[in-house]
Amino acid sequence: MKTTPVSTGSLPSSATLRLTAATFAALSLSLVTGASSTALAQDEASSDAQGQEQGTPQRGGVIDTIIQPEPPGLVLGMVQNAPTRTVAGNIYEGLLRYSTDLEPMPQLAKSWDVSDDGLTYTFHLQENVTWHDGEPFSADDVVFSADVFHRELNPSARAVLDHVDSIEALDENTVEFTLKKPFGPFLISFEAGTFTMVPKHIYEGTDFRNNEANNHPIGTGPFKFDSWDRGTVIKLVRNDDYYEEGLPYLDGINWHVIPDGASRAVAYENGTVDVLPYGTVENFDVPRLTNMDNTCVTEKGHEYFSPFAMLWMNNREGPTADKRFRQAVMYAMDREFARDVLWNGMGKVPTGPFGSNAKFNDPDLDGYEYDPDRAEELLDEMGYDGEEVTLLPLPYGETWNRWAEAVQQNLKEVGINVRTEATDVGGWNQRLGERDFDLAFTYLYQYGDPALGISRTYLSTNTEKGSPWNNVEGYENPEVDALFNEAATAHPDSERERLYHEVQETLVADAPLGWLLELGFPTIYRCNVNNLVTSGVGVNDGFKDAWIAD
Repeated sequence: MKTTPVSTGSLPSSATLRLTAATFAALSLSLVTGASSTALAQDEASSDAQGQEQGTPQRGGVIDTIIQPEPPGLVLGMVQNAPTRTVAGNIYEGLLRYSTDLEPMPQLAKSWDVSDDGLTYTFHLQENVTWHDGEPFSADDVVFSADVFHRELNPSARAVLDHVDSIEALDENTVEFTLKKPFGPFLISFEAGTFTMVPKHIYEGTDFRNNEANNHPIGTGPFKFDSWDRGTVIKLVRNDDYYEEGLPYLDGINWHVIPDGASRAVAYENGTVDVLPYGTVENFDVPRLTNMDNTCVTEKGHEYFSPFAMLWMNNREGPTADKRFRQAVMYAMDREFARDVLWNGMGKVPTGPFGSNAKFNDPDLDGYEYDPDRAEELLDEMGYDGEEVTLLPLPYGETWNRWAEAVQQNLKEVGINVRTEATDVGGWNQRLGERDFDLAFTYLYQYGDPALGISRTYLSTNTEKGSPWNNVEGYENPEVDALFNEAATAHPDSERERLYHEVQETLVADAPLGWLLELGFPTIYRCNVNNLVTSGVGVNDGFKDAWIAD
């Protein structure tokens, strides 16, 4: 397990002058709270030794943890936001899971074959797998999940399925995907949150979004849904009929809903909860909590997702439809201040649409430096008249609210009239789904390859209303469409790299949205919790291997 130091940073003098009194007071609190703490205390070796002991796993026990915010639903594929993935990734499964090096590992598929021409992928399924209601899982469920359910509901899966010519059940335990042409990242697209396997016998022929089963999700995973006391706790219990022998070790998981950030930190301090997944405590609490006894921390478990914070900018109408306005927004935002102060030095400021660990990232790309004077010049050039724009914070906690305050202040300093409109998670989903915004915070996953997690944000063919995770900004550029589509299937990788470098240059020039930060997310946990992070998606599927030492 890797322990990553967290810098508390210092408030730059220029930033001090720019902040309003209210914002400065809030941000100063984060510095005072974290200043007395050292950086995350344990080094990599000690964290390995304490948090990932090598010994005989012990059975039993319930882990109490936190989910923040409360998810809007638990049916993966139908709902894809981060809280849903975190809880429901332990209920549902995909054909494969992935290591922290993004190597595919068996899950519902025990093995797979790829034809020499790269067009045919044959998955051999685990035997004797049952759904949580006792019905058998089979190849028919795979075909239905991929070819029907996800084509209708899931923009991430839909982008992959555009490359698929046919999906066929060869027998009850064998499924064959035939591609239109070779698609390099196809084998890393079968993670549970992207290609969730759902039960055909429950959903076929129904209105998926209004199916009664959505209130009691049924998967094949190591834990079964038990109950959901809204606003209080989601309880999962061990699947005693799980097909992986001996797993899971735990009796269950309780996901507590605690809206107040300070109360979430206290819940860990007083022993109410054992695990703090990423994003469940405010960044300014991280240094103090990680200095506690019997506490381990890791930033591993996000390699598959590579979470990337962005600012949606509506390309359809209003001032944000002018790329000069969008460029001005990029120059106006002090992203290094946000990283150093609001995120305790965690994460990286991106130069463009590809994260630094994304495949084919262009390290020589000229991005946007903090330059308020240039922002003002662009606004004057376009004749911006002070028309008001709305800004939606991401309703995931105080850090995001403070970030919205800082961006609002940055934009006001260059003459942009901004009004912040806070919402709850449901309201945020609705506003984004209906395209009712000017500016809005979000973060999306990049999934290791641009054809999986990046292109979906910019392709003009992926703009369907109702989803806050596709091309929400409404960007349309035929050149970008062509480059992304060609790069997805180009061969060899050197040609893919050339095409993706070209598309990055075009996107930076057009600034269809704001690239904010490659997020650094720590998971904090008791050191007697073992094997919590065993894949590239961390706690989203890690509880099946976790066990508690006496």
